[in-house]
Amino acid sequence: MKIQHFISKFIILTCAGFLLAACGDNAGHHDETSHRESAADDDVKKGPNGGRLLEDGNFAIELTVFEQGRPPQFRLFAYENNKPIAPEQVKATVKLTRLDGEQNQFSFVSEADYLAGDGVVTEPHSFDVAVTANYKGRRHSWQYPSYEGRTNISARMATEVGIEVKPVGEQLIEQTLDVLGRVEFAPNAQATLRARFPGKILEVTKYEGQSVKKGEVLARIESNESLEAYTLKSPMDGVVVNGQAHVGDIVFDTPLFVIGDLKQLRVDFHVYPVDLKKVRPGKIVRIQSIDGNITSQTELEAYLPSAESATQTMIIHASLPNQDLNWLPGMTVKGTVVTDNTLVPLAVRTDALQRFRDFTVVFAQVGEDYEVRMLELGRQTPEWTEVISGIKPGQPYVTGNSFIIKADIEKSGASHDH
Repeated sequence: MKIQHFISKFIILTCAGFLLAACGDNAGHHDETSHRESAADDDVKKGPNGGRLLEDGNFAIELTVFEQGRPPQFRLFAYENNKPIAPEQVKATVKLTRLDGEQNQFSFVSEADYLAGDGVVTEPHSFDVAVTANYKGRRHSWQYPSYEGRTNISARMATEVGIEVKPVGEQLIEQTLDVLGRVEFAPNAQATLRARFPGKILEVTKYEGQSVKKGEVLARIESNESLEAYTLKSPMDGVVVNGQAHVGDIVFDTPLFVIGDLKQLRVDFHVYPVDLKKVRPGKIVRIQSIDGNITSQTELEAYLPSAESATQTMIIHASLPNQDLNWLPGMTVKGTVVTDNTLVPLAVRTDALQRFRDFTVVFAQVGEDYEVRMLELGRQTPEWTEVISGIKPGQPYVTGNSFIIKADIEKSGASHDH
């Protein structure tokens, strides 16, 4: 058991080593196939046009994939005794069987000095190939594997290295816009108290930062006219935001106390004119403190009727729930406004995406085999990315630790070959 445990740990560490090597590779183009093909690639015979040469006696065909300036197309060149044959003398078909069992069949028509396939050779170019050709009444056939971006990892090993797989399917894609804001008291959450009659402050019972209850005495003042003392009382539950009352001061109509209710706050968000069509009242906004430790969610309410002169931004309000008293007036916050919600037929996790040659890919799982799927992508968020084409609905793909699959494919160093 100890030996088995050691072997497992060694394999995991080896995979981690390949991972580090892969993470350091930022090249934009890779010529790769599965390591299961790489050993055989050295034995593949090439024809004059760089394609795979398939021979049967004195007859041979050369199969290429032409990709310059057009979608990938099979082109077939025929030879007898090493000399080119007029393409119209040969009838040929190519059948591809892909990892998931899908089959693609191609017929050929004569063009110039070659036979051209009648369809697009879609990515990935990874399949088992069956070729038939009829020439002078004789049928020739060949079969061979041509894999790229494919590897095999046992179920046990996949579990040990933490590979996670889920089926691709529909997903709600959120479009968002980030805005900055400042926490303020709600309009009805503040009260300013002044002396009712000019006089001398005899006593102060509450100071800045202290909590108060509705009806609680804040100060006693002696009236200059009646020489009788009267009291200032808090009109609400809250906290003393500002206190300017001092014993012995002679006061007239200057503000003595500002009381604020910390449970009734709002955020004033600044929105640039170009974003006004996206950031509208009623939209959901997720609020986060600058350090990211405090979060909340609410709805946008209404714009102020004029722009702020310094920044030329419009200000839109959003009420801020604060029952736990986590937020304080004056705090700068980040807001993420959900500008649109769209249910898309296919989406993959954004962190599952990897680079393979010139493509953005995920790795499809079929049994214990994993293979690239080249994707055409649409809308993207940090969590999800819409897929326009490149993978079938319901196809299991690697969602966790996909870089391990990439590293295992890259370690072969095999070329993109046809």
